[in-house]
Amino acid sequence: MVRQTQPDRKFLVSDPAAQHRFSGLSRLKLFWALSRTPHGLLDMCTPAFAALLWLGKFPAGGVILVGLLTTFAGYTAVYALNDVVDYRVDREKAAAGGLAAAGSDIDGVIVRHPMAQGLLSFTEGWVWALFWSAVALIGAFILNPVCILVFVGGCVGEAVYCRLWRVSPYRTLVSGAVKTSGAMAAVFAVDPAPAPGFLAALFLMLFFWEIGGQNIPNDMTDIEEDRQMMARTIPVCFGVDRSIAIAVASLCAAVLINPVVFQLAALPRKGFSSLLALAVGCCLLLWPTLSLIQGKGRDSAMALFNRASYYPPALLGVVLISLIT
Repeated sequence: MVRQTQPDRKFLVSDPAAQHRFSGLSRLKLFWALSRTPHGLLDMCTPAFAALLWLGKFPAGGVILVGLLTTFAGYTAVYALNDVVDYRVDREKAAAGGLAAAGSDIDGVIVRHPMAQGLLSFTEGWVWALFWSAVALIGAFILNPVCILVFVGGCVGEAVYCRLWRVSPYRTLVSGAVKTSGAMAAVFAVDPAPAPGFLAALFLMLFFWEIGGQNIPNDMTDIEEDRQMMARTIPVCFGVDRSIAIAVASLCAAVLINPVVFQLAALPRKGFSSLLALAVGCCLLLWPTLSLIQGKGRDSAMALFNRASYYPPALLGVVLISLIT
């Protein structure tokens, strides 16, 4: 566990203007930034999509309310945990000016890594993560105790993923698994005994989406900084061309598995929904890869990351259309 120490002068990167901008009630924005809430809200559509898709109808009102609160708490906690575990590494990046250009991606809409920039203390970040973890655990227990195991597994996986930054490029596999945890828990929240085939297909679809549409493109935008800091990411270890090939292959797999997931669910109008979901995948996942293949640069990688981030809410929209119409 990282212990809070007296601030090291070389890591003090916040300035009075930034501190003033986030004073008073505006300071709450720093906690939302810590949990990357703008991006997190998009990811939170994944559990809703998975639960409605498998159930084929809207669950009871109480399940919806508890599920929404638990989902928000869980994602808020896990994203904050990422910054807590990576605290020292992020401070190194901030001291080297690596966070100065942040903001073009969804994660940096408010401010990127507020603890590392001295805008929040380590204690504040740790307490924030613990609070939302407690809320998530209570909600998970109410929905289905199995969800507790999934949430704890996701937290452990997130911590392992962070620790592997300078160890192995295969940490992306851990990231892919962690990103599926919300959807897995949501399915168990509405059905204590879901079909293993559906869970496997859902897992693989989200796993490949995370690797090809989120993890690799995000690491490509930081490739120069990661090289300087001796990180072991896929772009650093395998090069840009091979990284793009892996990302494209992963996204193709996600798009192809998507109709299988829809066919295995209880959703009405499966044929129409499958075709619509396939079109969504082509638009948000495959189309941006064309620019990435041609440009191979930071901008095209970030464009893919941002566009792929809207995949979960788009799939939720497909499910809602099928249920409502």
